[in-house]
Amino acid sequence: MTSDEETIRAPGAMPFGVGIGARPKPKGVGQGPKDGPGPVVILVTPQMGENIGTTARAMANFGLSELRLVAPRDGWPNERAFSAASGADWILQEARVFETTAAAVADLTRVYATTARDRDMVKPVVTPRRAALEFKAFIDDGRKPGILFGPERTGLENDDVALSHTILNVPTSPRFWSLNLAQAVLLVAYEWHMLGVESPDRFLRIGQTEPAPQGEVQALVDHLVAELDDAGFLRPPEKKPSMVRNITSFIQRAEPTTQDVRTFRGVIRALTRRFQRNAPKPGA
Repeated sequence: MTSDEETIRAPGAMPFGVGIGARPKPKGVGQGPKDGPGPVVILVTPQMGENIGTTARAMANFGLSELRLVAPRDGWPNERAFSAASGADWILQEARVFETTAAAVADLTRVYATTARDRDMVKPVVTPRRAALEFKAFIDDGRKPGILFGPERTGLENDDVALSHTILNVPTSPRFWSLNLAQAVLLVAYEWHMLGVESPDRFLRIGQTEPAPQGEVQALVDHLVAELDDAGFLRPPEKKPSMVRNITSFIQRAEPTTQDVRTFRGVIRALTRRFQRNAPKPGA
């Protein structure tokens, strides 16, 4: 450990008694990458404890765990950081504090500097998505990448950017490109996380029920068509086939569950009983 580094290890599980703990994911939500090495997040002279806390929260959301702080303005530990982390306390507990940016990146083999400004330096510029691919390649090769994020008001100084190999730039609207600290970290962390997400792009959240088998769906269609036919809805006769196809297509698009089918058939029975009660008696 160098003389200008102080590693923070809070003695308790939550040094300020703050945190709500982890909540289980809802059923059906995809899982991200397994726990393992990821790029190091380095906050250079962060100004507010709340922003450090929300940064930790963003990191925890998307599978990053190693946080380094360079000369935080309000010192460390910071009670407001733990409060804002909303339970991502372990990242703050393990945070390491350095006096200089050079010390914070000394053990890294690839450094990225996040900035939206032209720094008049000859460096490759990548998006968060491209950076995530490079992080993975470096880590798979046994190398250790890190990302520099500047203070909230001014961003990174040129001397900090000069220490980097690559500039990481988030494409934003040209009308308003300013991001707060946690937003910037979250966008980069999200792209890293998405490399390993095991979840379909689209899925049906169905709770405790199951998708209805096709036979049940067809029985629902047959039930509805029979009642509509008795009620005289499927007229004129030559249009009945196309009307039935439209009804079938509508129900198929809804992707009904077994509970949906039971409910819909109950609705049909209730309506037909009412119709039958109000129908004129034969011979009346």
